[in-house]
Amino acid sequence: MTALVTPFRDGKVDEEAFQAFAEWQIEQGTDVLVPVGTTGESPTLSHEEHKRVVELCIEAAAGRVPVIAGAGSNSTDEAIEFTRHAKEAGADAALSVCPYYNKPSQEGMYLHFKAIAEAVDIPIVIYNIPGRSIVDMSVETMARLSKITNIVGVKDATADLARPLAGRVAMGDDFCQLSGEDATVAAFLAQGGHGCISVTSNVAPKQCADLHTAWQEGDMATFTHLRDLLMPLHDAMFCEPNPTPAKYGVHLLGKCLPDARLPVAPITEAGQAQMRDAMVHVGLIN
Repeated sequence: MTALVTPFRDGKVDEEAFQAFAEWQIEQGTDVLVPVGTTGESPTLSHEEHKRVVELCIEAAAGRVPVIAGAGSNSTDEAIEFTRHAKEAGADAALSVCPYYNKPSQEGMYLHFKAIAEAVDIPIVIYNIPGRSIVDMSVETMARLSKITNIVGVKDATADLARPLAGRVAMGDDFCQLSGEDATVAAFLAQGGHGCISVTSNVAPKQCADLHTAWQEGDMATFTHLRDLLMPLHDAMFCEPNPTPAKYGVHLLGKCLPDARLPVAPITEAGQAQMRDAMVHVGLIN
């Protein structure tokens, strides 16, 4: 699953580039499109832009692959608004981040997601990313929420490789556990995870898709080869704050401008060199 970048041109969302990029992702084997998450620069999109990008993604997917629309907020009412829009626009599910800045308690997080799930009848994937939101949802709170019918999974960006196994024991195999950390996805799958919402697949969608296909088919030789091949690229994708390296990589493929919105700074020359070298290593560019 690809956490899609949001291309900009002249300070505005480049709708044509975004839809062409979504089309290319599907052609390359991406299973699910995930617009307006962290990599999609949701914090600096206006509400109107956020909703428009979701609509553009659903239109581009045209039912060929599912769309999990970013719909989170640190305001419960705002998250409900985004989630309601996601459903009305035709998204298959919503990705909802743990509330940031407020620093809610475990009970506060439980009540936040319970309110969203009860307000909008759409499958919800909780996005647990303590590095950005400060709070870390416990396995116990996740297990409580998993009992709500339309809370169906988690994007786990903790890099804690005990989590997928602990979650599997606490919630069973039907609760979908998705890695949010490309560099640890192999171990995440081995610990009981089901897949990955990937940043790296913005530039290497075929290789990432092939990695997961190899895992599902038990082809350990191919899986191991791709795991090792992609590691320098995983590192490069986070050599500077996301999504600057990802956007630069997509730019090197000729699919969008490298522009991000402040306060995310333009990628440095050192970051550019690391991304180029990693993409050459994988065989994405010459």
